[in-house]
Amino acid sequence: MSNCLIAQSGGPTSVINASLSGVIDSAIESPNIHTVYGAINGIQGVLNHNIINLTSIFAPSKSKLEVLKTTPSMFLGSCRYKLPDFTEDETEYKLIFDIFERKKIEYFFYIGGNDSMDTVLKLSKYAKIKNKNVKIIGIPKTIDNDLFGTDHTPGFGSAAKFVATTMLEISYDTYIYDIPSVTIVEIMGRNAGWLTASAALARNEYNSSPDLIYLPEVPFSIYDFLSNLKRIQKTKKNIIVAVSEGIKDKDGNYISASENALDDSFGHAKLSGTGKTLEHIVSKSLGCKVRSIELNVLQRSAMHSASLQDINEACEVGNKAVEYAVDGYTGQMVSIIRTSHNPYKYQIDCVDIEKVANKEKLIPTEWIHAENGDITNELIEYISPLTFGQPNIQYKNGLPVYLDIRHLISNN
Repeated sequence: MSNCLIAQSGGPTSVINASLSGVIDSAIESPNIHTVYGAINGIQGVLNHNIINLTSIFAPSKSKLEVLKTTPSMFLGSCRYKLPDFTEDETEYKLIFDIFERKKIEYFFYIGGNDSMDTVLKLSKYAKIKNKNVKIIGIPKTIDNDLFGTDHTPGFGSAAKFVATTMLEISYDTYIYDIPSVTIVEIMGRNAGWLTASAALARNEYNSSPDLIYLPEVPFSIYDFLSNLKRIQKTKKNIIVAVSEGIKDKDGNYISASENALDDSFGHAKLSGTGKTLEHIVSKSLGCKVRSIELNVLQRSAMHSASLQDINEACEVGNKAVEYAVDGYTGQMVSIIRTSHNPYKYQIDCVDIEKVANKEKLIPTEWIHAENGDITNELIEYISPLTFGQPNIQYKNGLPVYLDIRHLISNN
């Protein structure tokens, strides 16, 4: 019998461990898989031989898998590592597939976002060219919801729920003061504004905030931004704005890109404070109280505000990944297909990794009212069902019980 290896990569989410639990559970139960291994810190863990036996951890006590489902972030740790083009240098590929051979790995599962799917694509191509009998499957995750080939990504629903909840609570905090103010909430989203758009879910019969929403999909104009603020100030004392960290001007320049910051290994510009940049502009122009709030990493792993729908779907894509791999699929990413909008229904499928890797799924511009800083009801209705339900989280001494991660802490 063969073995399988799982790794996680990229930024964390509240439900990436639910996908991991789905893979582990199905792999342990599969008659085709003997041992389930996990690589610590993504593909770098494979290259560094940093591999643990997940069967020995989870097979004796399936209750641990239930705790894993509601443990935020990444039990196996992460990395942001770009494999070289193997046509130019195959050294690392030889090392990786040598590990696969020595560990008798026939199935490799990589859980991650856009950059992780680049790794899946490269490994799949190399395996095909070199006739390596390793099935390689990508499992989607990202709070940014910008992966092609899937209706939405596991992790997005929970992050959207956190953003909307936080926006509602910020509104409560803001409205208590009888002082003209502008509060700018900066939300993650480099080129895709899905997560920032989810702030609109905070609106209800008494709360109209966020009053303005700015997304990276359309050019940002300082002039229009200030004009909209002045327009709203005529009828509302306290204004709240939701803005993506990646908004750009008409020339494609990030509003907050630092002139001295270097790009990361995947060529992404390092951004530095969109909210703070706009705070200074508004303060000088309007002369009222202005505050910027950066949600930063808080929106990525907020299990206390997770969506049960998101957790269940994340677990399902993990289950399905094993099924596809054992059936002989390779070079694929598991995907979620929405079959009904109202009521919300979906099915799990897979898509060729060539159609996913190194692409970004942006919000359709027809769902954005750029001129008045808002979004359409279609976009709100798309996001809403992904945030439903509350997970059953264990608590001890008033705090949530998460799985032990000493195997990660010892590496630091």
